[in-house]
Formats: sequence, C-alpha cells, structure tokens
Amino acid sequence: MTVSTKQQRIAELAQRYAGEGLTTLHHYMDLDWLKVAFVRVRKDSAPGIDGVTWECYGKHLDANLEDLLCRVKSGRYRAPPVRRVHIPKGSGKETRPIGIPTLEDKVLQRAVVMLLEPILEGEFHHHSFGFRPGRSAHEALATIWEASTRLGIRWIVDADIRKYFDTIDHGMLMDMLRRRVRDGVVLRLIGKWLKAGILEDGVRLFPESGSPQGGVISPLLSNLYLHEVLDEWMVNVVPNYLKGRWFIVRFADDYVLGFQRRDDAEKVLAVLPKRFSRFGLTLHPDKTRLVAFGRPNGLQRPGTFDFLGFTHYWGRSRKGHWVVKRKTAKDRLNRSLKQLSGWCRLHRHLPIREQHATLQRKMRGHYAYYGITGNARSLQQYRMQVARIWCKWLNRRDRGYRLTWERFSVLLRDHIPLPRVRIVHSIYGAKP
Repeated sequence: MTVSTKQQRIAELAQRYAGEGLTTLHHYMDLDWLKVAFVRVRKDSAPGIDGVTWECYGKHLDANLEDLLCRVKSGRYRAPPVRRVHIPKGSGKETRPIGIPTLEDKVLQRAVVMLLEPILEGEFHHHSFGFRPGRSAHEALATIWEASTRLGIRWIVDADIRKYFDTIDHGMLMDMLRRRVRDGVVLRLIGKWLKAGILEDGVRLFPESGSPQGGVISPLLSNLYLHEVLDEWMVNVVPNYLKGRWFIVRFADDYVLGFQRRDDAEKVLAVLPKRFSRFGLTLHPDKTRLVAFGRPNGLQRPGTFDFLGFTHYWGRSRKGHWVVKRKTAKDRLNRSLKQLSGWCRLHRHLPIREQHATLQRKMRGHYAYYGITGNARSLQQYRMQVARIWCKWLNRRDRGYRLTWERFSVLLRDHIPLPRVRIVHSIYGAKP
C-alpha cells in the first residue's frame, strides 16, 4: 500500500469518525513511510546540534531509518534539543528566532505530519491558507481582493499576535490534538518535541510554552491552535452577533478581518483580546488597529494595511474604476534590497558573469512572489535599485578604476542585462 493510499484511508477514517479521536495511526508509519518522509526533507536544510546532513544520513539510509523506527515504536526515542539561530526581521534591528532540529528529527516530524494532515485538513476552514497542501499566499491575496470588492467591506481589523510561536500553551495544544488523535505513540512524540528544549549559545533552555519556528511540525501545530482559537470562533460564534457582511483570511499567524459595518468591526476588535487571552495569547498594541477601507467617495480617503508583504490600498484602474490594489510593502522592499546589497558586498570580487547569473536568479525569485497585477511600479523601483547597488559595489572592487553610471548602463543594456519586470500572478482574474 503506497503512502498516498494510506493517507486516503486515514482521511476516510477521520471523516467516518468525525468528532472522535483516532487510536491506531502509528502502524501506518513503516520503513517505506519514513523513506518518503526523508525524501521530502530539504537536501540543503541546515544541520541540527549533531551536525548530521541529509547526504550523510542517506549513506546508510535503510539502517538509519530501521533503527529510528525501532526506537519510536519501543518508546526509546529521545528528542534532542533544537538549535536556535536568529535571522533579521524586517528592515530594523529586530530578529526572529528560528529553531533547527536534527536531520533525524526532521524526518520523523515529517512522517508525523504525513499522518496528521489527512485528519486535520478535513477540519481546517477554507479561509486558512498558510502551510497547507495546495494552498498559497497568492490565493489568500485573491480572496482579500474578492471579498473587499464584492462584499462592500468598509472596515478592516488589522491585528498582530505578539510572539505567537513563543506563547502557544503546550497543555491546551495537546488537549486540542487529543480530540482528534488518541494514538499514544504519536502523542508521546509530539510531547517530547514540545519539551525537548532549545540550545542557544551552549545553554539549554526549556520553555514552558511555544513551538519553535523552523521545526517541520510547527506549522501544522500552530495552524491547529489558531483553528481553535480564531477560526472556529469567527465561523461559529461571532456571526450570531454581527449585522453586516464580513470575511476572514488567515495565513499561519497573520490574519485580516473585514467588515461591512463599523459597529461590527468595533465589537469584534473589543472582544478579540479577551478571546486570545483565554489561550495565553496577546495582541500587539502598536500593531492592532481599525482601518477605514471603504471604496473612496470623495469625502474620506481610505486607509491602507499590510498583509503578506503587500500594502493594500484603493486606486484607479486603467478604465478609471476604483479597485483594491497592492504594492510591495515598504519594509519588505527595504529588506530585499538590504539583503541583496549584503550579497553584492561579500561577492563583489567574483567574476562579473558569475555575479550576473546569481543576481538574475535572485531577481526572478523576487518577481515570482511580488509580480502581481498592479505592482509593476514597485517592481521597476526594485530593478532600478538592484542596478544601482550592483554598480556601487563593483566600483569598490578596484580603486584604480571608476565605473560611471553611464558606462554601467551601457553594459546592462548590451552585455549583462538584468531580468525585465514580469507580472507572474494575475490576481484580478484569480478565483479563490
């Protein structure tokens, strides 16, 4: 029986016994299951505290996986601590902590995700897009555009959960999971990962809450937590107290609530902190606000809000109609340019052709995400800034040679052209 067939079987059981916890899941996890999990782990992923890489583990794959499976089924498996690193967050000095599990942990977590996804995917709501199979950020953006223009939305609740991944309550999370899963082996594994601790600067810490970002299973667990805290509440409870139309779009811990009526928006915004506090979560006071976002009528200029790296605002279409538009958020644009400048600085002595090839890949990656309908101006700005940054660092290769902007422009045009701006995603034509 293939992995996909087993997953289909699990999904059927979850649907048949809806509302009950499945008790026999771990027997699906055999050697072939772990092999598929190993293949799905990124080959270039950073090693954990043991330093073992994907290639190293794969040299004796069958023996390693058989030993891992034996330890899991017998209960002898021990979860090692997660190596923590910090990466820049936004364009300022703030950083985001990322946890890096060992390679063996990544394989086992991926195997457990493969067990849980068929169960939880049948319960997650349509408005949840983050880290789910077959769903993307651009579908979330299309849903916001569709709802804002078709439902008469005039008010946006733009809220931010403070340190969400660090404040997930372990006890509540396990209670939520037990309602759907009662397999002791699976539950013990997840419990071990939550209690494994974090290794940072040689010091091992044991947080009583949180799910480290970077772990393979963390996105699924965080989705489950917010499914209970926010999604179920917004779908099954809140509508009973609203008078107008509304929508919710969530991507992992980022979400947007839209309302037709101001009193509905204010009512939800007043209750939202209390709802989150019941589950150990808090809203960021400086990043939570009510935004007037109605179609412009000449009397009041609507506000803007940022979501998934884009600033959403009202603007005129080519035919003169008011439409919701998006442009690259300022902090995301600055972050992309700062990272690219750092790369150019460190690699300015490489052959120009080699630099050119890498810059092309980076720029195409930028276009692949930010290349949506209506964002051409921001993309043009990005392309121009990339050229100026590259010229700046090339000028610092050799103090005896000065590359003027005029000469560099000729080189860009005739010999080392940068990729032209490309619109990859037609948001207006997309159907969420």
